[in-house]
Amino acid sequence: MDQKVGKYKVRDLKMAKEGTRLIEWAESRMPVLMALQEKYKKTKPFKGYRIAGCLHVTKETAVLVKTFVAAGADVSWSGCNPLSTNDAVAAALAAQGVSIFAWHGMNVKEFYWCIEQTLKFHPNLTLDDGADLIFTIHKSHPEFAQKFVIGGTEETTTGVHRLRAMAADGALRYPVIAVNDAETKWDFDNVYGTGQSTLDGILRATSVLLAGKNIVVAGFGHCGRGVAQRAKGLGANVIVTEVKPTAALKATLEGFRVMKMDDAAKVGDIFVTATGVKDVIVKRHFQSMKDGAIVSNTGHYDCEINLPDLLSVTKGKREIRENNEEYVTKDGRRIYLLAQGRLVNLAAAEGHPSEVMDMSFANQFMSQLRLAELHKKGVRLENTVHDIPEAQDQEIARVKLGTNGIKIDKLTPDQLKYIEDYSSGT
Repeated sequence: MDQKVGKYKVRDLKMAKEGTRLIEWAESRMPVLMALQEKYKKTKPFKGYRIAGCLHVTKETAVLVKTFVAAGADVSWSGCNPLSTNDAVAAALAAQGVSIFAWHGMNVKEFYWCIEQTLKFHPNLTLDDGADLIFTIHKSHPEFAQKFVIGGTEETTTGVHRLRAMAADGALRYPVIAVNDAETKWDFDNVYGTGQSTLDGILRATSVLLAGKNIVVAGFGHCGRGVAQRAKGLGANVIVTEVKPTAALKATLEGFRVMKMDDAAKVGDIFVTATGVKDVIVKRHFQSMKDGAIVSNTGHYDCEINLPDLLSVTKGKREIRENNEEYVTKDGRRIYLLAQGRLVNLAAAEGHPSEVMDMSFANQFMSQLRLAELHKKGVRLENTVHDIPEAQDQEIARVKLGTNGIKIDKLTPDQLKYIEDYSSGT
């Protein structure tokens, strides 16, 4: 492990060249973020601001970090999941002078140690994926919210749910912008990114044929829908489990079989949890699974699959291949758990494609910039969870279309007048 006290701790600095190549590849696929980098590198609107980030350390995240640095920010970073850090990327960032504390395979104690290191420089702004950084501040350093932090952003559904619960309880001490809820994040990163990267992770960990398999997707939100659509496209028979009637109805009308997990457990070949809720797959489900069933999770936390329950029905286990553990049940069946129940798209693959993260991270940058600019004007948002402005969402989409050479129509003045004229009728 390579470490410079107070500056970084990464797996191996010798991996920096490999990481730099990965980052350069991502930059070639992220034109919106690169345009923001070019736009703000001269004016440096983040000069004097300190940003603490807790987000998956991927090649795409590195482009976001470099954009903040180019815009004048001081940055300190940690990974938001024990298995999602790309060690080569972390090494490249450290070699480029970024304060970063992250490596693949850390334990829970090390995970929170890394977060604590990023807080030592008293950040003004926080950037989260899962809200562990924000929660650490609230639990261990509540005074930071009063003295230093002016606001934060949250990247993912799980974190937004957590923060809305904090806000509803009156426990949120500074404003947070829900980047996850932006249309240019939610409907693209969550659907197309999660769908593709989840199946990528499953294939890397198993190399199985998906066509003809019964794939059970737990949850039909944006992420689950993306997984179901991509699996269907590869020839799988997709079964959806849900607790929300409208989501179950949407899955039904899109041609997927919908049933309870109790029934799906008996017929599924591959399971993917995408709910953000604990105990989606529990003991009784493991007891009824086929011999050879493959179980994975693409939610932020590993609690969706009850691992103690799996161990309770197991007489032995072994690693059968990377990110693939074979559990032999007491009645002789084999159940294969991928990536230790962690999010399979990052632990066993590379996360979402750069092209969709381009928009998500552009939203992160613009939301952090909004907080900084408001602060310069002496304005502080209410201590709750805020949506991004609609204009920001549409502008990012417009720029993304432009980078793909796509032009769209505009409403004429007469059409705009018609829309606003409530007296117009038959």
